[in-house]
Amino acid sequence: QLQASGGGVVQAGGSLRLSCAASGRTFANYVCAWFRQAPGKEREFVAVITRSGGSTWYAGSVQDRFLISRDNAQNTVYLQMNSLNSEDTAVYYCAAGSRYTNTLNAYGLWGQGTEVTVSS
Repeated sequence: QLQASGGGVVQAGGSLRLSCAASGRTFANYVCAWFRQAPGKEREFVAVITRSGGSTWYAGSVQDRFLISRDNAQNTVYLQMNSLNSEDTAVYYCAAGSRYTNTLNAYGLWGQGTEVTVSS
């Protein structure tokens, strides 16, 4: 089970940190990712991190602004979001799977989503 938190309303240019806590599983066995879904749009890839945290991969739209990290001892993955703009407004979902990929369907475990609203 994955539980995402940390969403909220933030002004453009601000920052938020999302968290995703895992329970009931050996968290370090999973590749973890963040996806997001804006109103009226399909869910899209944001970032992914390997089991060890040694490699990360970002969507071009968030590269250099967002940072994905994980703490396997705490069974938690994070998404630090900086320089937020209105296009970042979406529900953010954490996901876990076995492959290091940006493909949505490759992830079998999903959190419930946390909403981020960026106001101008």
